[in-house]
Amino acid sequence: MGTRAAAATTTRGVTRLEWFTLILLVVSVALNYVDRGNLSITGVALSKELHLKPHELGFLLSGFFWTYSIFLVISGWLIERYNVVVVLTAGFVIWSATTMLTGFANGFLSLFVLRLVLGISESVAYPSYSKILAASFSERHRGMANGLIDVGCRLGPAAGLVGGGLILDRFGWRPVFLWIGLAGLAWLIPWCILAPKIRISSQAHARYGGPSFAEILKKREAWGTVIGLFCGNYAWYFMLTWLPQYLLTERGYSTRLMALTGWLPFCATAVGAAFSGWLSDRFIARGGDPTRVRKTFAVGGLAGSAVLLLPAAVAADQVLAMSLLVAAGFIYGLFSSHIWAITQTLAGVGAAAKWTGIQNGAGNLAGIVAPVATGFIVERTGEFYLAFVWVCAILLAGAVGYLLMVRKVEPVAWDRVEPVDAGARLVS
Repeated sequence: MGTRAAAATTTRGVTRLEWFTLILLVVSVALNYVDRGNLSITGVALSKELHLKPHELGFLLSGFFWTYSIFLVISGWLIERYNVVVVLTAGFVIWSATTMLTGFANGFLSLFVLRLVLGISESVAYPSYSKILAASFSERHRGMANGLIDVGCRLGPAAGLVGGGLILDRFGWRPVFLWIGLAGLAWLIPWCILAPKIRISSQAHARYGGPSFAEILKKREAWGTVIGLFCGNYAWYFMLTWLPQYLLTERGYSTRLMALTGWLPFCATAVGAAFSGWLSDRFIARGGDPTRVRKTFAVGGLAGSAVLLLPAAVAADQVLAMSLLVAAGFIYGLFSSHIWAITQTLAGVGAAAKWTGIQNGAGNLAGIVAPVATGFIVERTGEFYLAFVWVCAILLAGAVGYLLMVRKVEPVAWDRVEPVDAGARLVS
């Protein structure tokens, strides 16, 4: 691929089709996180009705990630081999239907099985997003595109807390799953209209089928992104799965107050992600070094959120505690918007789905560990303080991982493929 092609990719704008596709992907990731997070919203009411202990709820909250983490790698392979649009659509249908069926569960076992199925079906999402974004957005637009995807990721739990919390308060926990599942099926209507127009150009596929999983795992940068994502995800899934219970039990919130205010930290993360994605692209467009720009946001976001979370746990005043959680959420967004921008640049189009599958699969093991570990800590100590301390320590470890192991944010020189993604984009 020549220099002229690469320059064209760097300077070209974003087409209308790419914007529409991005908007639908943002909505899809929001629904993705509503579906996986609705159990945390209904956890207290559900546990009372089904007589579940805290550690059993912890296993249910983590059960999703048992299959999600494993199947992310498989999904990355499927997406490199088959049509990314078809794979994403099939996964969306299954996870929306599974969410609806959860409303009919009658015990721990049925809930656990449905959480496992949800994890399998949702595993296609992020490898699909990476494949599509790496193929259609150049380096100068990638921070913005991934920042908007991350907005969906963070607004999903916020919307779920408000909508799901209000449904829970008025109708009980079962209708929460039914209505959220129906919302997912409704998304398929505009997606199925747009989907036939979405094709990844032939130039988006690297020669020889891209690097193998083993080749990716040989790269120091891959391990740096895995460690960073695991540590960042530990904090994220701690908040996603246990924040409602923390507000209800330790802070004494009513269900309605939890629904009306518990979304604020997630919304702050969305604002931080959108702002930092836009700002980093501006810096790079004006000649900033991508390595310095991307790593500053990623490392600063992890370390900064750790500094703010611990005071939030010990603050006596409810307003101050929530304000610190909101501030920590905003700073965390500086990191979260750069996770996949860094990965997509390092991997290139030919390896984006596979690298994302590996990174997201290993990184989401935190989704197994965080809910269970938090459940045991709370059950043993009767409070959340030590759980917050552990989260902060892990966030700092993630900052070190990105700082020391990801040396340069630039396309990796693969042994068997050309890393340049020039000309790769969506075509209609």
